[in-house]
Amino acid sequence: MKILVINTGSSSIKYQLFNMDTQSVLCSGVVERIGEECGILTHKIIKDNGTSDKKIYEGDIKDHVTGFKHIVDYLINDEFGVIKDSSEIDAVGHRVVHGGETFKAPTEIDDSVIDAIKQNVPLAPLHNPSNLTGIEVALSVFPESKQIAVFDTAFHQSIPDYAYIYAIPYSLYEEKRVRRYGFHGTSHAYVSETCAEYLGKPVDQLNLITVHLGNGGSMAAVKKGKCIDTTMGMTPLEGLVMGTRTGDVDPALPFFLASNMDMSMDDIDTLLNKESGLKGICGTNDMREVFKLRDEGNERAKLALDIYCYRTKKYIGAYYAALGSLDAIIFTAGIGEHSPDVRKFSCAGLENFGIKIDEDKNENYEDGIAEISTENSKVKVLIVPTNEELRIAQETKKLIDGSNS
Repeated sequence: MKILVINTGSSSIKYQLFNMDTQSVLCSGVVERIGEECGILTHKIIKDNGTSDKKIYEGDIKDHVTGFKHIVDYLINDEFGVIKDSSEIDAVGHRVVHGGETFKAPTEIDDSVIDAIKQNVPLAPLHNPSNLTGIEVALSVFPESKQIAVFDTAFHQSIPDYAYIYAIPYSLYEEKRVRRYGFHGTSHAYVSETCAEYLGKPVDQLNLITVHLGNGGSMAAVKKGKCIDTTMGMTPLEGLVMGTRTGDVDPALPFFLASNMDMSMDDIDTLLNKESGLKGICGTNDMREVFKLRDEGNERAKLALDIYCYRTKKYIGAYYAALGSLDAIIFTAGIGEHSPDVRKFSCAGLENFGIKIDEDKNENYEDGIAEISTENSKVKVLIVPTNEELRIAQETKKLIDGSNS
């Protein structure tokens, strides 16, 4: 079974084509700068020996339809294509950011699903419209393929009401569905199950804290395979300090900015989402640059790192309490997988909780799944590389197999 996974943004399309019979990636790529003067398609073919070959197209990509047509051309190209015809693609798995309360699991796309995704646009105005565009175009470009929506929010739908309801008038939840939803659910689900496989235990016998740290960051408390809390809220702004997002702040801050800085709602939205976080503190949202500046003696960079790791550590403690007992902490995503200092500082001082990192293992991690806690650590600390695209492909295949049985 061949499954094409796509993640459509406002001006981009990321994709990977999987052969699910061998659990292998046939090719991957990204279309960028859609609608701009010169678009770019970067297409990478994965060879049988594990090496890859990259092809780049630069030219007019006026809209998403054109972008998808270029993708198909590269998939079936006589020189470096990986399929003979688009009909070889059995299914297209779509990443959809916000499913609201409507979707608790992957769903085959039909008109009613499209309508429901549209109804959730107010909850994710920057993401769902682009995801819908990808769905609508894929339906026309791959008419013979099953189309499956996999929702970022679905994994968090097991959170109990006392953890997702905000302490504001309850009518806002009833009428507008204002509540905590959480994001990165595909990643949290993938690393939870991968960790369980690594430990040789069923996921429903483990209590885990998953720490997804990229330019955006979130954590989840996973009790016996079910998410019971997560740091992001109704939007991806709440929770951890991120590359350009504030994370948790006093809810009165926007009113203060409006009253004292003469800022509009759009100005405040931009400040909180795009000009804050690491960037707001020390001028850059690239963690590698933050460390470089810190090592050069930049005090703001040191402060940014301290705030970033302190917030992560606070949530580790909070989720330990929420779970009652803890088997493992999982670090994943770009920063979580590649920054020894962030892992070390985020767990520093938690030895009395049974959380002890082996500094040598932590510093010398290269790739793959790795256990970086000491042998006598009560709680295991692991690095588990995330693979959201593979998870979407797996969920797509599972749904199709179930519907065919």
